[in-house]
Amino acid sequence: QVELMESGGDSVQPGGSLRLSCKFSGFSRSIDTNYCMAWFRERPGGEREAVAALDDGGRTSYADFVKGRFTIARDNAKGTLDLEMNSLKLDDTGDYYCAVNSPTRAYGSSCLFRTNYDHWGQGTQVTVSS
Repeated sequence: QVELMESGGDSVQPGGSLRLSCKFSGFSRSIDTNYCMAWFRERPGGEREAVAALDDGGRTSYADFVKGRFTIARDNAKGTLDLEMNSLKLDDTGDYYCAVNSPTRAYGSSCLFRTNYDHWGQGTQVTVSS
């Protein structure tokens, strides 16, 4: 059974940092060689939007609004997908979700497309306020 569990959401001041983590399990062995993984978010009153993605070739893709501030990475030892968030802004407030698809035909920036994902976590809340 596939499971995705996010953690790390918190309340921080503008300019602060957070590290989100998504523990994934239950996938077939293709999770090691053929996958897209991503972080999405829903800001208050908004739709779910892509934040960052990673494919099995190690290619990372980022939404313009987080470039230079956020970093996505997979920790193979821990079995997690992490999102390092720096220089947080008020507009970064929202619920953050991880998504994994494996196997997949998507790669590169197409891993940012929400429609590529069948498996989602329950979300973790990030609040940026002064």
